[in-house]
Amino acid sequence: MSKNKRIVIKVGSGLVVSEETRAPRFAFLHGLMADIAELRAKGHEVVLTSSGAAAIGLDMIGIEPADAGLQDKQAAAACGQPLIINAYKQVALEFGIGIAQVLLTSEEMENRRRYLNTKNTIERLLKNGILPIVNENDTVTTKEIRVGDNDRLAAKVAQMIHAEEFVMLTDIDGLYDRPPHEPGARFVPEVTDVADFLDATTGKGLLGSGGMLTKMQAANMAQNAGASARIAEGIIEAPISSVLSGRRRHTHCLAHGDPQSAWRVWLTDRLQMAGSVTVTAAAAAGLRAGTQGIGTADLVATSGEYQKGDVLHVYDEQGTEIGRGLTNFSSNETMLLVRCSEEEVSDVLGYDSHSDIIADRDFALLGEHNLSWDRPAESELASMG
Repeated sequence: MSKNKRIVIKVGSGLVVSEETRAPRFAFLHGLMADIAELRAKGHEVVLTSSGAAAIGLDMIGIEPADAGLQDKQAAAACGQPLIINAYKQVALEFGIGIAQVLLTSEEMENRRRYLNTKNTIERLLKNGILPIVNENDTVTTKEIRVGDNDRLAAKVAQMIHAEEFVMLTDIDGLYDRPPHEPGARFVPEVTDVADFLDATTGKGLLGSGGMLTKMQAANMAQNAGASARIAEGIIEAPISSVLSGRRRHTHCLAHGDPQSAWRVWLTDRLQMAGSVTVTAAAAAGLRAGTQGIGTADLVATSGEYQKGDVLHVYDEQGTEIGRGLTNFSSNETMLLVRCSEEEVSDVLGYDSHSDIIADRDFALLGEHNLSWDRPAESELASMG
């Protein structure tokens, strides 16, 4: 690894916090920070995404992990955030590294303006030699707006800053073709298409919210942005550099040869589904041919309570996801426009706007390596008929 690179590292709760004592695992943190210091000394820029705040705070509120609900986890995160960042600060000071805490929700990742503001903040920290430590802001997130796992949050950060390497450190040495405790399970050293292995990715840890499934989803997001994703065991000595140099076993998810544009990556790789629309067969053909946007006459059904500027998932009538696009109208406005399709937008809504629900320039087809999402259930769809 001779060229200076941007590296995003994700470490899970089980590595950062002891399951027995629910205290920081300082031996691991010391080995991690020593390796980060070595990478930075070689000219690489590093961003760390760390779980552990809620896990370390559970003792303070007297709740067992298995019994913790959303409000318990929010309170535990509020208790644990200062403890976990202080642990990192103590260790980082030994290596002369300044740190900064960056707390994010899915709103920062899904809203384009907030996304760019977050990107600018992280870029400025890197420019000034500060190590950004990113975590989901569990204290304020609700079930509807939380990312739910730091694997995909870290992948979003890797996309955001155009990282070349994305390393996920966990409690296992990589991906297996079936749950590793099953007889005959085989290690998978290299992955091109993560869709081939999604059926083998069940289960998660006691303290964490993600498992191998979220790691493969995160790897796919990084691959789409041209980053090499690696899944490895979080050992104490040189946990990152030993992976990047190939000195120890790990699963390497190869970067795709045609990384998508920053706009397309942001549009197609989502953390949450804000809403969806189902379009007619003719509209689906036009979208696939790249010859049109989506107008009111093209809609068969819609779902979700979305707002103007949200990204909608677009399906054909068979339930196959075609692509994703930025909507010009809220769900209520969309329904109103469909009912009043013969009238001008300004007459219906009281303001001028693009007439398409999703303009052609704001729509992106799913590519070969994008993971599609299932269409919402029929009971969740509002018919336009």
